[in-house]
Amino acid sequence: MYTKSFSLILSSPLIVDSPSSSSSSSSSSSSSSSSSSSLAVPCFFSPTSLKPSSASLPATYFHRYSHPRSLTSSLAALMSPENSVLSDVCATGISGVVAFSCLGFWGEIGKRGIFDQKLIRKLVHINIGLVFILCWPLFSSGLQGALFASLIPGLNIIRMLLLGLGVYQDEGTIKSMSRHGDRRELLKGPLYYALSITSACIFYWKTSPIAIAVVCNLCAGDGMADIVGRRLGTEKLPYNRNKSVAGSIGMAIAGFLASVAYMYYFASFGYIENSGWDMILRFFIISVASALVESLPISTDIDDNLTVSLTSALVGTLLF
Repeated sequence: MYTKSFSLILSSPLIVDSPSSSSSSSSSSSSSSSSSSSLAVPCFFSPTSLKPSSASLPATYFHRYSHPRSLTSSLAALMSPENSVLSDVCATGISGVVAFSCLGFWGEIGKRGIFDQKLIRKLVHINIGLVFILCWPLFSSGLQGALFASLIPGLNIIRMLLLGLGVYQDEGTIKSMSRHGDRRELLKGPLYYALSITSACIFYWKTSPIAIAVVCNLCAGDGMADIVGRRLGTEKLPYNRNKSVAGSIGMAIAGFLASVAYMYYFASFGYIENSGWDMILRFFIISVASALVESLPISTDIDDNLTVSLTSALVGTLLF
C-alpha cells in the first residue's frame, strides 16, 4: 500500500500555476479540486523565485545581465546599497586598513633589518600604490568616491610632513621610506609620491586610463628601475652616468605590464570600455616616455616621483 502511494507521488507532475492557468482554474474550481494526483509546489518554489529557462528568454537577456558592468560595476553597493555616503565611508575604512597595514608590515621589516634599506624602500614604493588602487572598485564612481578614496593618500601626506618635520618619531617608517635614514628625506620623494597618487585619484579616478598610467609607471615602473639598475646596471647611459640602460628598460617593461594588468582589472568592473590593442599600445608609449624622462638628469635634480607622474599624465592626456 505504501509502496503504491509512493510510486503515485513520484509519477505525479509538478503543477505551477501560471497567470493563464489561474484564470481557467478560477472558472472551473471543481476540476482543480479533483486533481488529487498532482502536487502543489511550495511557496519557495514560486515562479517569481525560479530562474527562467533559456528557451523562454529573448537573446538580449543574456547580454544585459552577463555584462561585467551589471555584475560587478560597484562592489560598494554590497556594503550599503541605499546610502552611497555610508558605502564610501566603509570603503575608506577598508582601504585605509589595507594601506596602513602594508606600511606597518614594511616598517617592521625595516626595523628588523631583514632586507637592505634601499631594497625595502623600493618595495614599499612598488607595493603601496598598487595595493591602494586595487581597492578603488569599493568606492562609488563619482566625485564623492574619488574624494573619499583620496583621504587615504591624503592622510599619508600629513604623516610624511609630521615625520619629516620631527613632530613625532617612527623609526620603522623612516627607515623603510628614506635613502639614508634621515627623516628630512620624507619631505621630498615620499611626500611627492603621496601627492602624485592623491592627484591621480581626485583628477582622473578609476574611469580614466590616465590614472592607471600615472600610478603604474610611478609605482611599478620607477620602483623596478632602481632594483634592476642596482643589480644589472653595469652599462650606464651616456647622457646620465647615474642611470643605467638595464634600469630604464626594466622601468619601461614593469610600468607597461602593470598598466595592462590594471587595465584589464578595471575593465572587468566595466569602468573602462575599450581594452583592446590600441589602448595597450598607448600604455606602451606612455611607459617608454616615462622611462625616458626618468633617465634624464632633470629627474635627479627635481625628483623622479614628480617627473614620472607628470610625464604619464601629460602623455596620457594627449593619447587618451
